[in-house]
Amino acid sequence: MDLARQIRENLLVVNEKIAAAATRSGRNFEDIQLIAVTKGQPIEVIQAAISTGIRNFGENYPEESLPKIMECREQGVKWHMIGHLQSRKARLVCEHFDWMHSLDSLRLAEKMERQLAQNGRSLPVLLQFNVGGEESKSGWLANDENSWPALVAEIGQILQFPHLQIKGLMTMPPLTVSPQEARAYFHKLVNLRDYLSRQFPEAVWQELSMGTSSDFESAVEEGATFVRIGTGILGPRPARM
Repeated sequence: MDLARQIRENLLVVNEKIAAAATRSGRNFEDIQLIAVTKGQPIEVIQAAISTGIRNFGENYPEESLPKIMECREQGVKWHMIGHLQSRKARLVCEHFDWMHSLDSLRLAEKMERQLAQNGRSLPVLLQFNVGGEESKSGWLANDENSWPALVAEIGQILQFPHLQIKGLMTMPPLTVSPQEARAYFHKLVNLRDYLSRQFPEAVWQELSMGTSSDFESAVEEGATFVRIGTGILGPRPARM
């Protein structure tokens, strides 16, 4: 089957599931943005996705992303950094990406603020929290609600940075849990968002980036405004040689 046609059919199925999940939770389909995760995908897959109307793409590795970003520069697409970012690569994201979903430390925030100031640019940012308590996961540790007050000081500092536009939160539940089990982690992120909203009522906390190909319906039902879907739309990633 033609690649663009297959992506279009996959996209239709995913959008129908998002719409149904939104309806079940009393939400509007238009309030949820779909990000096509293109990690490991070649440029021809991205071009086929663009031809179907997809305009938001998520990447995990800045160096891998740059050729794709350059190739699609005039096509009106937005690029979302969704993976862990090493501070030494902050410049690439600050110069080339439209969103940052995975800000996970004060140190990285300071580096990005300096770089953005030099560039005369602001960047919409989501704060990543580890609500599953996994040692392998990035993000501020937030699995225990009793630890949340300890987060306030650092988050307050980050909110003072003028070039980082904090828009909300992001999380990834443990990979081993089922879609229904993932719901508890999504719900915890919503509770954390509500907690931070009370601590910093002047800030913007409306966005929640959560949910992937395996569990996005549960994420939407729990309040996701961004869902990050790769294989569910684009198919499997090519094997690395």
